[in-house]
Amino acid sequence: MADETQQTLLEFPCEFPIKIMGARVDEFAQAIVAVVQAHAPDFDPATVQMRPSSKGNYLSLTCTINAQSKDQLDNLYRALSAHPLVKVVL
Repeated sequence: MADETQQTLLEFPCEFPIKIMGARVDEFAQAIVAVVQAHAPDFDPATVQMRPSSKGNYLSLTCTINAQSKDQLDNLYRALSAHPLVKVVL
């Protein structure tokens, strides 16, 4: 536990927002929710915030999860970053 505390300033569990940006295609939101739920089973898809880009080509999703550990966040970031529809994860 001490090692984990040294690696992050976050105190777990905590609410943690993740912003995911990708091309504005029909299956984007559903695909992202599936990845997030695989890593955070208690995530509620109804809480997803969506915002299209100014030209409408991209879609930004903000998913706030109840993060349990740094490992959980790291694994979720890796899975989202590796998804073919995702351009950026913040």
